[in-house]
Amino acid sequence: MANTSSAKKMIRKIARRTALNRARRTRVRTYVKKIDLAIAAGNQDEARAALRTAESELMKAVSKGVLHRNAGARKVSRLSARVKSMAVS
Repeated sequence: MANTSSAKKMIRKIARRTALNRARRTRVRTYVKKIDLAIAAGNQDEARAALRTAESELMKAVSKGVLHRNAGARKVSRLSARVKSMAVS
């Protein structure tokens, strides 16, 4: 258990930051799930619109430090490839 006042303050700060990061990560997952549902339904227009918003959310999470830059780029790349492949098939 923390004894010093600075350690106690750090515990409070970490708890606040963890809650924010968890909310941001959940928000990203929700937007990615919307793309998955649109792809499963075969609705390309809806998938494109969902991809646009999900890409924005993913990059926002990257800028806030929730996701690593490469992880965000990888997720956007794979999602856009899946949406793009809908047009081919």
